[in-house]
Formats: sequence, C-alpha cells, structure tokens
Amino acid sequence: MFSLLLVSVFVALMVGIGIWGMKKTKSLNDFFLGGRSIGPWMSAIAFGTSYFSAVVFIGFAGKLGWGFGLNVLWIAVGNAVLGCGLSWIVLASRMRRMSQNLDVMTLPEFLHERFGSGYLKILSAVIIFIFLLPYSASIFKGLGHLFEMTFHIPYIWALVAMIGITGIYLVLGGYFAITLTDFIQGIIMIIGSILMIAVLLDKAGGFFQALGNITENYTVHMPAGKRPGTLMLISLVFMTSFGTWGLPQMVQKFYAVKSHKVIRSAAVITTIFALVVVSAAYFNGALSHLFYDTPPTANGIINFDLIIPGLLTSQLPETLMAVILLLILSASMSTLSSLVLVSASSIAIDLYKGHINPQISPKRSLTLMRLLSGLFIIISFLIALYQFNVIVTLMSLSWGAVAGSFMAAIFYGLFWKGTTKAGIYSGIITGLTTSIVLFFVLGPANSPIASSLAMIIPFAVIPAVSAFTPRPPQEILDKAFGNS
Repeated sequence: MFSLLLVSVFVALMVGIGIWGMKKTKSLNDFFLGGRSIGPWMSAIAFGTSYFSAVVFIGFAGKLGWGFGLNVLWIAVGNAVLGCGLSWIVLASRMRRMSQNLDVMTLPEFLHERFGSGYLKILSAVIIFIFLLPYSASIFKGLGHLFEMTFHIPYIWALVAMIGITGIYLVLGGYFAITLTDFIQGIIMIIGSILMIAVLLDKAGGFFQALGNITENYTVHMPAGKRPGTLMLISLVFMTSFGTWGLPQMVQKFYAVKSHKVIRSAAVITTIFALVVVSAAYFNGALSHLFYDTPPTANGIINFDLIIPGLLTSQLPETLMAVILLLILSASMSTLSSLVLVSASSIAIDLYKGHINPQISPKRSLTLMRLLSGLFIIISFLIALYQFNVIVTLMSLSWGAVAGSFMAAIFYGLFWKGTTKAGIYSGIITGLTTSIVLFFVLGPANSPIASSLAMIIPFAVIPAVSAFTPRPPQEILDKAFGNS
C-alpha cells in the first residue's frame, strides 16, 4: 500500500513537471537542449541519472557482484572517475563551444557540419536509431516486469502505465522537464542507495565484518577456475566507463550547459553522485555472497537478474523497499527519457529537417519532435510487448556498437584539425563492424571485450586514413574551432 502511494505521488509530480516544462518550451532548441541554459547541478545530475539505469542496479550488480566479489568496485570507480568526471573535464568545454560555433543540436548534425558531409549525418542517424531504440524498449520491459511483480497487475497494463508516465512528461516538457525530473530522481537515487547499503551492512554485522565475510565466502562460491579473468574486468571498466564518451544521449548533455564556468563544478558533482550511486549498486551485488549460499537458478542455470530482487525483498523492510522501488524507477526513467529524445531527434532533426524538408518552420519542427517522441515511445511499447528475438540481439550490441562508432570520431573531431571526412567514415564503419563481428565471433559472454576493441581500434584507423586523404575546407575548420 505504501509503495502504491509513494509511486502515485511520484507520478503526479512527473506529470506536473511535464506541464510546467511545456510552458517553458517555445522552440525546438528549448525542447531538445533546454535553450542551452542548464546550470551545473541539474546538468551533472542529469548526466549521472542518464548513465545509470535499472540495468546497473539489477542485472549488472547481480551478475558482476557475484562473479567478481569486491573487485566489482573497480568498475564503480572507473564509471565515476573516467565515465563521469574525466569526460566532463576533457569533452564538455570543447563540445559546448564547437556545437555553438557550428549551430548544431545533435551528434549527427555535429559530424555533418564538422566534416562537411550530409551522408555522414544520415549514417550516424541510422546507427543511433537502430541501436538505441531497442535499448529503450528493454528498459520499458524491465520496468513493466518490476511493476507487475510489485503491484500484481498484468504485464501489459504495467507496460501501459510506464509508457503513459514517460510519455506525458517527456512529450509535453522536453529537455526542461527531463532535467528537472532527472534532478529529483537523482536525489531519490542517492537517498535510496545510502539507506539500502546502511540496512544491509547492519544485517551483515558492520562494514569491516562484511568485507571479511565477502572475501571468505567469495573464495568458496567462486573457486579459482570459475572466476572471470583480469582481462574481462579491465574490459568491463573500459567499456562501461569510456563508453559514455561515444554515446549521443551522454555527450549531448554537454551541448546544453549554461556556460563554460559551470563545467568544473558539474564534473565534481557528477563524480560524487556516481561514486555514491554506482558504488552502492555494485557493493550490493558483492553483498550477495553473504545472503546466498547458492544463487537463484532457472532450469539449472544461474538467473543473475533474480539475485538483487531476491536479496532486497528478503532483507529490507517494506517501507524501505518502497523507496528502492522508486530508486530503480527513477534510474530507469531518466535513462529512458534521454534515449527516446535522442532516437526521436535522429529522425525529426537529422533526417527530416536535415534532408527531406530543410525549410520546415520552427513551430512545425517542435510539433514534429513531440509527435516523434510519442511515436518512438509507442514503438518501444510494442517491442517490449512482443519481445522480438532480433531486438534482444540488437540491445545486447547497442552499447558497443554506438560507442564504437562515435567515440573516436567525437574525440578527433573536437581536438584534431587534421581529421578528414574519409578518416571519420573509416572510423565509424570500423568501430561498428568490429563490434558486430566480434560480438558473434567471441559470443555474448565476451561482449565487453568486443565492445572495448570496437572503441579502441578506430583511434588508430582515423589518423591512418586522415594522413592520406584531403582535409576539410579551411572555412569549416575556422567555423568549428573559432578561437579555440
């Protein structure tokens, strides 16, 4: 009953913010970037909440916490320091300045204007649409099952509820609504994470006793021959940390910051936020070694997705479980809203406005963006409802494919004037191909290694091709770099 009341209040607040955001949204720039007027706290929290979803708290925490024990905390440190703090320090200032110099709102627009190629915009928009939409659907699916189990309602109606909640505040309010809801959701995530760990540590006999018992039990549960290797751990740290440098829903957060002065503050805030939230999530996974002798199984195979839900429901009081439910809901909705916005923009801004009808009026552009955001939410609903097998594969590929395509392209585009159009095409195609081929060659279990290689290899390919191909015209370089 308390869970239902808490979620109802939360939903009412999200809808109210959507209506407020609609009143502030007058243009496509407002809808997609909040008028480039977002301050350090909201920018930082929006970045962090878009980074961490239910995938981290449920799937990753259970699987990696059980597999790596306390070593899983290296992933948390990498995510906070490299994925959050360092990305702001290295990319944010240059990305904000160059996006303004080029007058762009999306990553495909940035690549188009930076290298003078319309086909580059089409290619990148298609990659974003194909690989991020299934990611959105997978989050809807997870939240639908969470509501189904918590409130004992049919999956389809749980899914409809999630679609409605997300659709209202996203379609109405756009980026203004997203950043404010992200801020509120971020506070919920921090409070919930701290309370969760505090209660579990108390039941485990305190922090230091828990550490000792985790280490002891891990050696029993995971004999040396069954433990994942150091290469896998390094790959996971690299993929989940540096992956944010190439994901459009993450780097486009830099476009919207109010000024260069807020970037340093935002870097510190988002690093601290990530340290608290993701460390709690992964430490919770390591704590599973104290509360399970054997993890839950399905048909004789460990079901890692059930480790954390089983642990929480058995160890936490009902009131705190309501807060944790809100934590997972907040984490997922913030990531989901960013994914839908980016997926919609790939069609509304990059393809339709960029190629089909460049003369579309600002008012119609805003209307089209709202309609397409709603349409992609509906498509995500249908994918989550029918659970197509090909979509599951695309979702598994999505992080490595998108980050592998764009990470090196973004970096060289921002910092090296010698980068050529041919070099960027080669880097994007190499990253995408490497990710897909290695995913199937090495198998899904080794996808972190495949994704890491897909992100690294283009860093060698782009300068090699650029060395033998024509540079962009000087006027493009002058416009992009300005006085930087």
